[in-house]
Amino acid sequence: MSSRSRVSSVPLVDWGKAVASQLIVLHHLVIYGPMAREADPLAPDVFAWLADPARLVVQLFLVIGGYLAARSLMPEPARAAQARWQALPELAVTRYWRLAKPALVALAAALLAALVARWLMDDPSTPPAPTWRQALANALFLQDIVGEDALTVGLWYVAIDLQLFVGLAVLSAGLRLTRLRDRALAAVAVTLVGGLVVASLCDFNRHADLDMWAIYFFGSYGLGVLAHWVRQRRYRAGWLLALAAVVGVALWVDWRSRIALAGAMAVWLGSGLGGRTLAASALMPLARWLSGISYEVFLMHYPVSLLVGAVVHNWWPDSLPINFMGLMAAWGLSLMAGVGLNKLFSRPATPRVVPAAASA
Repeated sequence: MSSRSRVSSVPLVDWGKAVASQLIVLHHLVIYGPMAREADPLAPDVFAWLADPARLVVQLFLVIGGYLAARSLMPEPARAAQARWQALPELAVTRYWRLAKPALVALAAALLAALVARWLMDDPSTPPAPTWRQALANALFLQDIVGEDALTVGLWYVAIDLQLFVGLAVLSAGLRLTRLRDRALAAVAVTLVGGLVVASLCDFNRHADLDMWAIYFFGSYGLGVLAHWVRQRRYRAGWLLALAAVVGVALWVDWRSRIALAGAMAVWLGSGLGGRTLAASALMPLARWLSGISYEVFLMHYPVSLLVGAVVHNWWPDSLPINFMGLMAAWGLSLMAGVGLNKLFSRPATPRVVPAAASA
């Protein structure tokens, strides 16, 4: 979801990130804090949809994340061995800091917002003061693994993104050690990634107790990798059918709406259908802008909504119109906070392989 990748823009990716990021913000606005509870009578069906089905759009980020990671680590099956084994530690650290620098600022903002919220209101969704162990686990993105509560929403995704990217780099480096070339490398890469996708979708993703590990999500992430490869193939229609068949088998084994959505996104990305139409749309600049700040908005919307919710609840707890306006204000201020965080950590692109990979 990171917004500062300098690779060439892909309209389908930009639109996917733009729409998904805004739906995730609205999803969290309606499930956390008192404002949504007060404003719900205005549009109960819309609020109910945002509270549940809308959360599935996180699958779009997983597929897009795999697609973008493949551009640098595994641009095509015959060139799937881009990462060097010796460079893996640097790659992992670079990726961590790429994600962590804005995330740690957002985490600090969430702690401050929670402190103010506890002072202004008594609401069960407001997180309590953290322990040092909990704060350290969150800063290292290990909170779910060590059994600590997250201090801000969405931090689980950042942790999983780090695991998935580093895991894909390990696969790439492992393929490099085989010293295979061209068709042999391509065959092994497709078999390895495809096999892991099938294993994740048909088995690991069906066990909710594994949702703190990359393998639970690799099905969707790997579909993004395969979608990128499909776009490089000469006979794209046949490869798209194979991609759709993988998703179909997974859904036959166990129907999951999240996997159906991930599969649809992967097939759409692989096909490239509508890309030119979207690129020519008058809304394309807006989509590109929202895509560019999607990670920072994702990080900052919770502390912003927590503060706004606390202020509204303290002074106008029972006012339906003011609580609704508070939700809209939190949405707009989240965008502004995302822009500010994006500018804080913006930097020129670098031609080095490792940082470029880490920005996917």
